[in-house]
Amino acid sequence: MVKLNGPQKAAILLLTLDESHSERLFAKLHEDEIKDVSTAMATLGAIDAAVVEELCKEFSESLGATGKLIGSYETTERMLLKTLPVDRVAQIMEEIRGPAGRTMWDKLGNVSEAVLANYLKNEYPQTVAVVLSKVKPDHAARVLALLPEGFAMEVVMRMLRMETVQKEALEGVERTLKAEFMSNLARASRQDSHEVMAEIFNNLDRAAEGRIMAALEERNHESAERIRALMFTFDDLARLDGPGVQLLLRSVDKDKLALALKGASDTLKDLFFRNLSERAAKMLKDDIASLGAVRLRDVDEAQAIMVATAKDLAASGQIQLEDGQDEMIS
Repeated sequence: MVKLNGPQKAAILLLTLDESHSERLFAKLHEDEIKDVSTAMATLGAIDAAVVEELCKEFSESLGATGKLIGSYETTERMLLKTLPVDRVAQIMEEIRGPAGRTMWDKLGNVSEAVLANYLKNEYPQTVAVVLSKVKPDHAARVLALLPEGFAMEVVMRMLRMETVQKEALEGVERTLKAEFMSNLARASRQDSHEVMAEIFNNLDRAAEGRIMAALEERNHESAERIRALMFTFDDLARLDGPGVQLLLRSVDKDKLALALKGASDTLKDLFFRNLSERAAKMLKDDIASLGAVRLRDVDEAQAIMVATAKDLAASGQIQLEDGQDEMIS
């Protein structure tokens, strides 16, 4: 019981119930909760009866003798089909299973960007495009910045043209990577290629972003414009309303705040100062002035932290970032 997390406990309890009851419970779960519980259920294996009984006591339910429960892909898929459309179930199960497991891309995310870039520079651009589309955008950005400029541009172009990667192609990439990193495959991503690139560009430093974006402008102006429109930058914080600015100010460490505003435009600085008390604004101005000369990289990092915090607040519905068309950026 001590080793079980929330989704695992929920999965066990759902398996103990009659499918008609489980159906109704699944129907009330959020999509992310369904994914978490389904993942736990599919990987439970054998659960001892003593654990089941203890869980039942914990939830004050009398479920009777249950023996052992077997959580499997088939059990999970059958239960999901009771409440969700077939195509949605197929998507969830593919994300759970993957062609060869769930841990490949997570492990790649822990590989040094220098090591990964050194390995990938000898691969085909299409292979590198697949890998960078699967790892986290901040890690992909660091790897992309270390690749030779011409080669990096070829990778970017292939990522922009890439649609959902076919299972066979993904398995081929896995087999190649396994020999180097001894990992398993993670779930496939269906994110739009321009959105993926926008996230990667968001995590590039200014020099790398400017260099690669300029080259992309020459090669494919339309794609460059789409990526630029999808990017959310520090300057976009100017779209925050007063309450949003105040919440962001409370959510960011004051040292990072001063460092981020050190490199901000006067307009953006004024926006933040206006949403502080006179005393707090003076203290912040003094903090900025006392910094003296700072490295651009440190300013970029602090601004990235503020942007990430704003996006987290927007995603949780605590603030809204207006784009002029009443759409929330999250």
